[in-house]
Amino acid sequence: MDKQLVKDLQRTGKFMMDKDLAWGTAGNISARHEDGYLISATGTYLGELEMEDFSYCVKGEHLDGKKPSKEFLMHEGIYQERPEINAVLHASPFYSTLIANSNLELPSNYFVESMYYLERITRIPFYNPGSKDLAIAVKEQAKEANVFLLENHGIIVCDVNLKEARTALQTLEYTAKMHITALEKNISMNGLSEETVYNFIHHSGYKPVRNWHK
Repeated sequence: MDKQLVKDLQRTGKFMMDKDLAWGTAGNISARHEDGYLISATGTYLGELEMEDFSYCVKGEHLDGKKPSKEFLMHEGIYQERPEINAVLHASPFYSTLIANSNLELPSNYFVESMYYLERITRIPFYNPGSKDLAIAVKEQAKEANVFLLENHGIIVCDVNLKEARTALQTLEYTAKMHITALEKNISMNGLSEETVYNFIHHSGYKPVRNWHK
């Protein structure tokens, strides 16, 4: 296993716990490596991942390390459909999961980071965690978004590397908290227009424009 990549995954797991973006043994994280990907092993606590707490999987097969998270095929589907994606984070942070468990839509037009990182969000109906049905549902929508709301389950974010994925996850939870707080306190949010959002994404130079497949 790539020790530097494992260390980055360890930092990512600790970051998620320290920032209340994950809890308990819920959630799993992965990063593309060679022909496959490294993923946190089943039953691991993301905040205290050891070097041996990872699995190496290729084409649906567990080749090295501990037994992988039962949701490893969900990660694999994203890697198969999105060659530019190199990191996948699955967790159930409170506010984002609240959105996933409700009929609320999460606006992406509140501020700079939300416009970019939450450019496209899609919903996945509930399927049993770790099931082939869930893996297939995620794979089928992998090209449509970088943020997936898993109904009555949690969320997935994916991006070009672990750093960008961490930022996307934190932005998702921050925006969800802002949106729900505004609803609770009856605050009318001034979201930016579709024209302004489009101009920002395509012409501001803030981040590379995503080349969506659909």
